[in-house]
Amino acid sequence: MILYEYPFNERVRNLLRLEDQFQRLFFFIQQDDPRAHHAGLATLFEIIDALGRSTGRADARGELLQELERQRQSLLALREHPGVAASVLDATLSRLNDVIGALSSQTKPGDMLRQHEWLASVRSRLVIPGGVCEFDMPSYYAWQCRPAAERLEDLQSWCQPLLPLYEGLSLALELLRQNRESSEVVARGGLYQQSPNGRPYQLLRVHLPDESRFFPEISANKYSISIRFSTQDGQGKPQPLNTDISFRLDLCTNL
Repeated sequence: MILYEYPFNERVRNLLRLEDQFQRLFFFIQQDDPRAHHAGLATLFEIIDALGRSTGRADARGELLQELERQRQSLLALREHPGVAASVLDATLSRLNDVIGALSSQTKPGDMLRQHEWLASVRSRLVIPGGVCEFDMPSYYAWQCRPAAERLEDLQSWCQPLLPLYEGLSLALELLRQNRESSEVVARGGLYQQSPNGRPYQLLRVHLPDESRFFPEISANKYSISIRFSTQDGQGKPQPLNTDISFRLDLCTNL
């Protein structure tokens, strides 16, 4: 299945963006080619920029800790419910406690990397198109010419301070995705609309068959959900469909 996800609020939006960046980072650093490691390092800098960007609210680590603590309290309350699998609940709570403990012991994820003098110099050159060619930054070219195992060891070392944050956001999103209402629905004439009716949904998920040549354009908030299916013309421009489309819809809420 092809999966499309859409957040209902900025908090979940930020978690999804970070998850996407981490997934790209881990993909690139698992390769041997120095060009893949270059892409991985650029993605690592993207993550650091995202974490350091001021939002006028709590930092990413603080927001995530609040979310994980809220989920822990919700799970603790489930102990009183009959029919709850105690072993599964205890295992999930143990994971939450471990992740919260590791994340709490940090100050600001990425600070160590921001203070790394050589990485800072590479980062400053990456904003210039082609700014890390061998004649512009021979030290970076020399690093790329090292054996893949050495480069990988460096990349893993630089990623290490961010792993508690990744574990935290992965667990937060996992718990959110598990707490869902699933239904098979039809978009009449390519359009599906629904009212949440006061339900505090956090995440919407649309499942389509692998062979689908169309995609959903989604608008969702606490008042309304609208999904318009479109396809692409020869120029790649979206063109609305006017046929009925069957799909699976997940609406995820907090615990």
